[in-house]
Amino acid sequence: MSATAGKVIKCRAAVAWEPEKPLSIENIEVAPPGKGEVRLKILFNSLCRTDVYWWDVKGQNPLFPRILGHEASGIVESVGEGVTHLKPGDHALPIFTGECGECKYCKSEESNLCEVLRINSDRGVMLSDGKTRFSKNGQPIYHFLGTSTFSEYTVLHAGCVAKINPAAPLDKVCVVSCGFCTGFGATVNVAKPKPNDTVAVFGLGAVGLVACEGARVFGASRIIGVDLLLSRFEQAKQFGVTEFVNPKEHNKPVQEVIAEMTDGGVDRAIECTGNIQASISALECTHDGWGVAVLVSVPKKDAEFKTHPMKFMEGRTLKGTFYGHYKPRTDIPSVVEKYLNKELELDKFITHTVPFSEINKAFDLMLRGEGIRCLICMEE
Repeated sequence: MSATAGKVIKCRAAVAWEPEKPLSIENIEVAPPGKGEVRLKILFNSLCRTDVYWWDVKGQNPLFPRILGHEASGIVESVGEGVTHLKPGDHALPIFTGECGECKYCKSEESNLCEVLRINSDRGVMLSDGKTRFSKNGQPIYHFLGTSTFSEYTVLHAGCVAKINPAAPLDKVCVVSCGFCTGFGATVNVAKPKPNDTVAVFGLGAVGLVACEGARVFGASRIIGVDLLLSRFEQAKQFGVTEFVNPKEHNKPVQEVIAEMTDGGVDRAIECTGNIQASISALECTHDGWGVAVLVSVPKKDAEFKTHPMKFMEGRTLKGTFYGHYKPRTDIPSVVEKYLNKELELDKFITHTVPFSEINKAFDLMLRGEGIRCLICMEE
């Protein structure tokens, strides 16, 4: 048992006190884990656009003060009552969606959702008692996605923690806890392209690039990247993209452009922007008879998907996915093993590194559209 088990830990955290204002490095208190909970020491974060999305709360419900962060890696510091699959010292990844192991979703091979622990962006407290584990001078600070990894220590439900091989470098595998699995799984687990298929990927940010990587690994003959930024094309070539389409450069809908390029449409399309029109275009650019489109990114709350029913009656399929259809505790350890066995590439996704004290630089880089993922080193 660790020396700090059962005690309040004082540590640094990057607190979002209000929307769109720089995060503030504060000294906070982190309570011990309750029943069914785990306290992690976070060693590395990588900034995901979802953190930025809820930081500026455009189209979302504001909840502040809050500790953001969800794509991370660390070591188990202590566990609460009833936790048996983890122990202090275990290397682990926090996951924004969980696996209780008992509900009908967890017991089904058809879904990676969980009745108890599925993603909930509006909840800022722990499930067990409706309270936060973070505070500063007695003021509660809310949780984010059940993870809140922009803190040197955080508390999660045990079902949201995946134990991994301690041989895995935590500064590399932190991207597995969100972005990599979200994009890669959308392609290989949901879209399931066959060798020599044509694939279109809408949005060449981090998740879109990983979706392209999945298509490359599965032997797609053509990977068409769709984005508004021409500057992303050169970088996307590293991930297998063979052609680039900028919708702004055409006087017709992009789905028509892609259909003309591919003799009727692509075999698979993956949408990674959250833009509802891009989602519609992804479906409509697939080939009739067998085309499959997969929606990955979260649209605005009031977005409506509108297309003609004939698009489906002609044999196209529309699917959605959270976290690439990976079950956190069951599947993530094997993803890490594939990286250790050199079956997957992760290193090329980290393009920048900053110390925790300069976390706002990571936000600046993302807002400028620079790089893929910025690694945030918690220990300085």
